[in-house]
Parts: sequence; structure tokens; C-alpha cells
Amino acid sequence: MKYDTDKKEIILDKELNELDKYVLEFIKILEKHVDYVIISGYVSILLGRSRSTEDIDLFIKRLDKNKFSDLYKDLIKNKYWCLNAEDSEEIYDYLINNFAVRFAKKDETIPNFEVKFPKNRLDEDAFEDHITVILPMGRLKISSLERQIAFKRYYLKSNKDLEDAKHVEHIFKDKIDIEKIYKYKRVLEPYEKTNP
Repeated sequence: MKYDTDKKEIILDKELNELDKYVLEFIKILEKHVDYVIISGYVSILLGRSRSTEDIDLFIKRLDKNKFSDLYKDLIKNKYWCLNAEDSEEIYDYLINNFAVRFAKKDETIPNFEVKFPKNRLDEDAFEDHITVILPMGRLKISSLERQIAFKRYYLKSNKDLEDAKHVEHIFKDKIDIEKIYKYKRVLEPYEKTNP
């Protein structure tokens, strides 16, 4: 694994598992229609953490109803379905009202893709601050490592999330910008979430 901080690229020469292939297949369809960035748990899994997940979280840039309809038709054509609704306009309404929608392979529910529009400037910044992961069979855009660590450690805070953050920080210990993590921590404070 090589991380070029100047180019914001990680070259990941790994044998792809079924989940990686599943993500690459979905992203290939998605990126024909809209920009995206993968966030949360799958990022640490992609980067070597050994755990399972039921979903792959990602932001897509806001797009108009017609462009979303084209994306949805392409997903249907490629045998995906939406777990929230069947009508393109209803699904779009979920997105513009800041709800996530989930897509999975037809007749399956897990794993699924939790797709959402960015809700605020912090979410929108994930697109500008992304890292490209270069794999043997394609490329994926992920949130910055510092954003990933801060969000998991200071916002989500579950044991699983704390372990995800610890894993990413350990793997890239010499490449992580600690000050950037604390900057995200300060930005996240108004959104602080309390886990029971």
C-alpha cells in the first residue's frame, strides 16, 4: 500500500474480495451520472480492517430530478433496486429532504449502498478533500483519512467506529495530519452525537 499525500492517491495492490468487486461495479454505474465520495465503515475495510458491513455509505453531489431519473434507470437496468421506494420521483424526494436511500442487487438487501446528498458545508467538503484509491480493477474516491478518523472518533463514537479510526490511524501513522484531525473535531462539535 502506497499513499502519495501530494497526489492524494493510495495505490492498493490487494486481492479484491467480493465486497470490493460489488462496490466497484456499483461505482462504475454511478460515476457515469454523478460525482461521489465513499465515507464511513467501508473505507477502513477497504484499507485492510477485518470486519463485515451491511452497507456502504456515500455522498453523491446534488443533481436535478431528470439526471437522477437517468441514474435510477441505469441502476434498474443493471439489476439494482431501491429498498426505500420504487418510484424515481419518490426516491428523489427522500434525497432532497436529506434522507438516505438504499440500493442493493435485485432480490437482496445486504450489502446495500446508503446514498445521500450532502446536508451541509462539512459534507460538501468531502468531495474536495477526497482521496483516490487505485485498485487492480478500478478506482474509488474515499473521504480524507483525517475526516474519516475525526468523524468516527468524535462524532459516531461506537466501539466499532473507534476501532475503525484506530485502524486507519495506525496504518497511515506517518502520513496523517494530526492538526487536520483536530480541525475536523472542532468543526464536528456543534453536530456532536451522543451514543447510548
